Amino acid sequence: MTEDLIKALKEICGVENVLENEPLSRHTSFRIGGPARVFVTPPDEESLGGAIKTCDEAGVKRFILGNGTNVLASDEGYDGVIIQIYKTFSKIEIDGALIKAGAGVLLSRLSSEAADASLTGFEFASGIPGTLGGAVTMNAGAYGGEMKDVLKSVTVYIPDEGLREMDPAELQLGYRNSIIKHTDMIVISAVLKLEKGDENAIRGKIAELKEQRTSKQPLEYPSAGSTFKRPEGYFAGKLIMDSGLKGYSIGGACVSEKHCGFVINKGNATAADVKALMQHIVKTVEDKYGVRLEPEILCI
Repeated sequence: MTEDLIKALKEICGVENVLENEPLSRHTSFRIGGPARVFVTPPDEESLGGAIKTCDEAGVKRFILGNGTNVLASDEGYDGVIIQIYKTFSKIEIDGALIKAGAGVLLSRLSSEAADASLTGFEFASGIPGTLGGAVTMNAGAYGGEMKDVLKSVTVYIPDEGLREMDPAELQLGYRNSIIKHTDMIVISAVLKLEKGDENAIRGKIAELKEQRTSKQPLEYPSAGSTFKRPEGYFAGKLIMDSGLKGYSIGGACVSEKHCGFVINKGNATAADVKALMQHIVKTVEDKYGVRLEPEILCI
């Protein structure tokens, strides 16, 4: 990492938007992670493209981060450039039953604004932590709904190509998966197609789902949400519970007693604690049931 690169990033994104040795624990819902050598928050699409091009031309690794709700950051930090798309990409426009929103918009805010406009179909996402960009990338879902059910189009940034509008069919959206995860595409914005509904009914559904989450999930502890994908024909949380791992801890990382599908930070957990616990869970469940759990969270 050269001073010339850092100087160039400051010129492109603004001095106030470039931090050095920024603790990733401040930017992840797990509250875990060492320092990022450089942490950049581009204020707009042009500066985002400039930051990416600058990193790539310098041969410096980079990682695109939303609001950090589905990631585990290394204790050693990240010896490269973290580019965060969050608060600066948060514009929402509503036109009839269509909502265009930036990749940095929180799903909770988006569902609330949809309710304000009496638009139904997005209630399932109201309690999912994270941003629209991450939700599109992971095809996030809950309570019978998925992002692919409501997407009309997605605008992505492709290095060396620029902005491109894509049809959902092109994104190969599957269970917690999309082509975006396996390419260098970066979600910039998306258009959702919802339906007109009754505002009171929509808000009632959002409240009902919130109650379910609060009562069943360990929201009182830092975590990255569901730790493992749902294996076909099974539920990860039940497999973990039936394997006798409820409350099992390694260091400050613990299998939640409230919902075994969550690994939580019960107090000063390190990334090493979480990884060790995840590995123990995978081995125990596979030994007992012959089912191999796959992580849902991303590791930086």
